[in-house]
Amino acid sequence: MTTKLQILDREFQHSNDRNPIENIKSRLKSRESILKKMESRGLPLTIGSMVNNIFDIAGIRVICPFITDVYQIAQMLISQTDVELLQMKDYIRNPKENGYRSLHLIVKITVYLSDTAHQVPVEIQLRTIAMNFWASTEHQLRYKKDKEFTPEMLRRLKECADIMADADYQMQKLAEEIHFTMKVS
Repeated sequence: MTTKLQILDREFQHSNDRNPIENIKSRLKSRESILKKMESRGLPLTIGSMVNNIFDIAGIRVICPFITDVYQIAQMLISQTDVELLQMKDYIRNPKENGYRSLHLIVKITVYLSDTAHQVPVEIQLRTIAMNFWASTEHQLRYKKDKEFTPEMLRRLKECADIMADADYQMQKLAEEIHFTMKVS
């Protein structure tokens, strides 16, 4: 899946006025993280259970300049014949309560090994630069820390998310006003 995105990225770099992909990052969930997630969900610790219930073992984050770019890249991916969309969660149109925004896709792709092929789920998170700034900073502030967040801190984090969302929408409007649209070849 990362290769598919890198191919799109290179195509946009060479044959379009601008690139709707700012950055691509990928990761594989660690064995410990997978086991912890399965235990927290009360799942049996078996390969079958993992394959049927954990869909973010492989994850890719795609950062885009504009909100419309997020949806255009998502559409390009899910329209490929070898990509099967399993689930879409649109946290841009329906943000989480804490203000988190992103478009999440769970897709299934075929991974070829030396003697077999496996259908593998992959989570793809598509965000704008502003959404990624908020999510990354919020993660640094909140997770893996001993300090509890107060309601006031949560309110301020949500306020920051709203400010970032407004900036995203203002940038999108400006792009539309100057007819800054992506050309697809």
